[in-house]
Amino acid sequence: MSEGARPGSLSIGDVAERTGLSEATLRMWESRYGFPEPERLASGHRRYTERQADLVTQVLEERARGLSLKVAVERVIHAGEAPERSLFAALRRRRPDLDRHLLSKRTVLAMSHAIEDELSMRPERSVLFGTFQRERHYRHAEQRWRELTRTAEYAVALADFNEIRRPPGGPVEVPLDGSDPMRREWALVWAGPGYGACLSGVERLGQRSTPDQERGFETLWCVDPEVVHQAAHVCCEIISKPAPELSREISHHLDGAQGPADDCFDVAASITSRMVAYIGRSPGAGN
Repeated sequence: MSEGARPGSLSIGDVAERTGLSEATLRMWESRYGFPEPERLASGHRRYTERQADLVTQVLEERARGLSLKVAVERVIHAGEAPERSLFAALRRRRPDLDRHLLSKRTVLAMSHAIEDELSMRPERSVLFGTFQRERHYRHAEQRWRELTRTAEYAVALADFNEIRRPPGGPVEVPLDGSDPMRREWALVWAGPGYGACLSGVERLGQRSTPDQERGFETLWCVDPEVVHQAAHVCCEIISKPAPELSREISHHLDGAQGPADDCFDVAASITSRMVAYIGRSPGAGN
């Protein structure tokens, strides 16, 4: 045992022998993904726990199922964590580089419609999540979402529904209970193979006297395929309690449907152009 090493700890050579990976590959994983993260002795030597060696083996098993290395590492690292309950909080924690803006409901609605319009123009089968807070809000948009479902592989609407429903020709309706943080959030996630967009916002407190269309939401949005993919997986975690089988099914589809990334700037430019057109209309035109 090396000086200063904990009893039972493993050297990088031990982990390499157990897992079949080379020491160079383990160092590369650590440099690129921060995994596995060993203890460093005063001498600079790496020491690993038995648990870390097991996690490396789990990553290899996920890779054998067809997952990319990045996705396999993320899945194994987060496997023991409690499921996410808030898309906005998850994105802020995982992607602190994303800018946040305080926007009115009118503007957020225009952004949502712009993303939906861009989605409807894409022939590839995508995954779509949307939150509506109240069922009555969803019913107001139901016809539009039924049309979007035609071009989606999976479409899920979340609101205070009484039960899970799978209406023919429409998105799966997944209920949110009164204590769910997503009841205060505005979310739209469109994940296509190599492109997409996500929009997430939290309604500011203390706005009872504010006109409906002027209510403020702290909002972030992104078209980076990596961020969109993360957002879609967070949505899968959010529905994992009320709809565990659907959650697993969509998560598996997302992992197998990733394609080469499209030009994010083209997607962003198209969505922004549509958004400006909505905002430029009369105040009620985007409803």
